[in-house]
Amino acid sequence: MSNELAHDFSPLIKIYKDGRIERLTGTTTLPPSLDPQTGVESKDVVISKEPVLSARLYLPTKSTTNSPNKKLPLLVYIHGGGFVVEHASSSIYHNYLNALVAETNIVAVSVEYRLAPEHSLPAAYDDAWGSLKWVASHSDGKGSEDWLNRHADFQRVFIAGDSAGANIAHNVGLRVGSEGLGGVKPKGIVLVHPYFWGSEAIGAEQALPPVVREYMVGLWRLAYPSTSGSDDPLFNPGKDPKLGGLGCEKVLVCVAEKDALKDRGWHYSEVLKKSGWKGAVDVIESKGENHVFHLFNPTCDNAVTLLKKMVSFIN
Repeated sequence: MSNELAHDFSPLIKIYKDGRIERLTGTTTLPPSLDPQTGVESKDVVISKEPVLSARLYLPTKSTTNSPNKKLPLLVYIHGGGFVVEHASSSIYHNYLNALVAETNIVAVSVEYRLAPEHSLPAAYDDAWGSLKWVASHSDGKGSEDWLNRHADFQRVFIAGDSAGANIAHNVGLRVGSEGLGGVKPKGIVLVHPYFWGSEAIGAEQALPPVVREYMVGLWRLAYPSTSGSDDPLFNPGKDPKLGGLGCEKVLVCVAEKDALKDRGWHYSEVLKKSGWKGAVDVIESKGENHVFHLFNPTCDNAVTLLKKMVSFIN
């Protein structure tokens, strides 16, 4: 067994020259459960066997027990992790979705997508799209999953993700705009600290150490070896001529002041406004915070403020 490294993307992943892959984070998972703190129930469902596609569903049981016929907004959530780590069942996401579902009073579908480098992009994009189509197949109340048939309001569908998951959420939103979703029109998309980049430095990126810029681009190339590079429209929406076709009415972009990706979030809102898209975009910046701080410190003041902003956006 060789300990010679081919790629070192700490703190996420290391890849050795003998092909071994070591994931450094995102390996702690939790089973679905009825969460005693929030009263949110979760369960895992298989969406398809080929490719293997699954999701974790969340239901706010206090609400559905008291008002069984009331339809709730539906959130499709896509986790982050640089396309290479984390799962829908990761403890950090399971706990976050419990809190988000309880606070917002929604039904949520947390997408489990295939990870790079074993499954290079566009696998994750395809899996998220497949999951979204599966969700939409319940809009007539005759889908395979009872929770969605009974409790989801398909006039109020939202898509959200953080980091690489926000990148996926955006690109899935574009696909909704170009291909349609069987009559389901998502109302909004939430992008939390989105993982976008580009060949030209913008804003404070010019002051970043070269190693940070190399990391951003290198991780993208690891996830998507056949990419055209940093200005691939999947990675740099500002270079996408189809940006104006985003398939939703409104977008909330969340950025963190100390995050190296902060300026990309602001830039996204600017290019989206100029793209001919007819919707409304809003940006919230969390002062003094770093990338996905809200997942690691969900009870801090800025995380609570961010959660409340998402609640009001959805409701």
